[in-house]
Amino acid sequence: MTSSSQHELERNGDVATGSTASFSGDRGCCHPCGAHTGCTQRPLCISAVALLVLVAALASGLALALLLRTPVNRLCTAPNNKTGFLCDDRVTCVPASQVCDNISNCRNGEDEQEQLCGDLPHSLPGHLIFYCSNPKSWVYADLRCNGMNDCGDCSDETGSLAACPPCGQEWWSCSPVHYEFCSCIPRRLCRDGIQHCLGWSDELLCTA
Repeated sequence: MTSSSQHELERNGDVATGSTASFSGDRGCCHPCGAHTGCTQRPLCISAVALLVLVAALASGLALALLLRTPVNRLCTAPNNKTGFLCDDRVTCVPASQVCDNISNCRNGEDEQEQLCGDLPHSLPGHLIFYCSNPKSWVYADLRCNGMNDCGDCSDETGSLAACPPCGQEWWSCSPVHYEFCSCIPRRLCRDGIQHCLGWSDELLCTA
């Protein structure tokens, strides 16, 4: 090949032996992004990197927001030492019976959201519910073993599923006449002139 023919090939951009510069120049841009100052695709490379960084930042922010908004477990112990509902702040513990009562006890109102309260009791977490001996009846879990006949058949106080401890010091154990109570009455009702126990022990024996 003559010198003039070789010059003609190089002028047309064809690859000749020992001529690799033209292949790695502006037309081919085979170098990694930003590695060649003459690369015409460099703005595209920079835009792609910026887009990836933006997507990663958005994904991280979304993941953090979800983590802060959705605690792993909503079970907590309320100030009354009963079962409660943990708010999104992971500090406030709402007593079970105050969930879905049309009063927002959590800062963001998550204890009254439609997803939680839309189909009671099925939409509630299981730890907030106690089912009475009649499967169609239920009470909030913190009403179990509170001394009151919330189920209507005392299954939340004397039933085997309730597993309540014996009456405490502030209660008097007897067979009550009024079905408001089950197996104990508050000692404040002792000697009040009203029969609460079948054998009148609340008026004859009990001391407030």
